[in-house]
Amino acid sequence: MNKEAVAKRIIEIGILPVIRAKSAKLALQAVEAMYAGGLAVVEITMTVPGAIELIRELSSKMGNDILVGAGTVLDPETGMRCLEAGAEFLVSPGFDLPTVKLASQCGKLMIAGALTPTEVICAWKAGSDMVKIFPCGTVGGAKYIKALKGPLPQIPMVPTGGVNLDTVPELIRAGAEALGVGGELISASALHSGNIDELRDSAKKFVAAVREARESISA
Repeated sequence: MNKEAVAKRIIEIGILPVIRAKSAKLALQAVEAMYAGGLAVVEITMTVPGAIELIRELSSKMGNDILVGAGTVLDPETGMRCLEAGAEFLVSPGFDLPTVKLASQCGKLMIAGALTPTEVICAWKAGSDMVKIFPCGTVGGAKYIKALKGPLPQIPMVPTGGVNLDTVPELIRAGAEALGVGGELISASALHSGNIDELRDSAKKFVAAVREARESISA
């Protein structure tokens, strides 16, 4: 899949589940629950034990149904291993120029992290296809995204940090193209107890929140 199609799919879905778990088995359960709840895209962070092999397994078995990306990618060496395993996009909490260049050279989508206007502009000019605004919640949330979008409407932004069901509507209305969500979407207690129904229902609620927010804009 080319990166334009990947970006389009992420934006259409509107929620990017950030998968963090203490084992690959738990991470896989989280992925399956997200998919069952209507979220056909996941970001497997490098903090998951065996993350790259999990990406390989998911890409091989579910690649036609779910868009698999790699998160917390801090250097091009790790990024290359993720891409070779089948990752369709790379995400970083910050801006690392060599990693952005790698993604560009490989024709894959890059979502580099940034916070200040200067950082956002630098990441965008360097070739990051979308910019992860992190940690968004601690610097104003939707108000901060709206402020950034004023002078930078052309930069697709993915706020991450502080995103929950209450803040989804205002972030979407502020101009966010998609939202990165971790613990507020994937409850650690539900995951550890095997409560897949709760995780699936959580995914459905986030899907609905994005849809309703977008409908309110176009109404």
